[in-house]
Amino acid sequence: YTDGGCNPNPGPGGWAAILLFPGQKARELTGSHPNTTNNRMELQAAIEALRALPAPHRVTFYTDSEYLRRGITEWLPHWQTNGWRRGKGELKNRDLWEQLAEETRRHQIEWRWTRGHTGDRWNERADRLARSMIDAAALPLDDPNAVHIFAAGSYRGKTGGGGWAVILRYREAEKSLSGSAAGASSNRMHLQAAIEGLRALKKSLPVHLYTPSDYLKNGATRWLSGWRARNWKTKDGKPVSNRDLWEALAALLQTRRVRWHVVSKEAMPPPMQRARHLAAEAARAAS
Repeated sequence: YTDGGCNPNPGPGGWAAILLFPGQKARELTGSHPNTTNNRMELQAAIEALRALPAPHRVTFYTDSEYLRRGITEWLPHWQTNGWRRGKGELKNRDLWEQLAEETRRHQIEWRWTRGHTGDRWNERADRLARSMIDAAALPLDDPNAVHIFAAGSYRGKTGGGGWAVILRYREAEKSLSGSAAGASSNRMHLQAAIEGLRALKKSLPVHLYTPSDYLKNGATRWLSGWRARNWKTKDGKPVSNRDLWEALAALLQTRRVRWHVVSKEAMPPPMQRARHLAAEAARAAS
């Protein structure tokens, strides 16, 4: 099962492939590109899926892309006969079509088209993975003029402890910080991580702050101003949870230029993965 796409098209793109072998656990492959098209991501997913098979196989190949299915089953022989041209014009994505043609020669493939978003388990999974990689492709990880803060929290339940960790990166320099608290919540640990990361900054540089927490990102970018205007009450008139930490974060944001980025579990950049590991270690130490 493969899928790929962009948002917008053209723009940042992601692809995914799921390989199902009889009696074995599903194998998932993913990738991304900062500037591509829907069709190129569909092709890349197919290429990588077949490329991952080390020996010739009998393959049942599922795709919800008419472009891919019809291209490989109907149009490809004509393009090859015509010198990889489409009519009198150049064939779009020729480089990928040539790679796919090369990979298909190794296998006996039955191509099956499946309608997207109709409840097929593996088609839906491939779609989710591909979309998560679109988000990863759009992350400004290579911005050399900003500090990159990867903030993570971990919580081991009411009977355990909580941990937080941040990795700060500026160009080639990188450092990590972590800490723990007894009886904390997951939301408090994500907040604490962001606060500690911003407190650690020595220079007034733009900041990209990456977090897996929608609560943290939405609070900082959408809810915070309203809470302050209502004297730290929600729209329902209830006290804002974790007010002490939100006030600390609000004070730091007064002097920092921060862009917030939510990262998904399926597409975490390596520094984010390391921050999560450090936060989990800190939480275990607090238990």
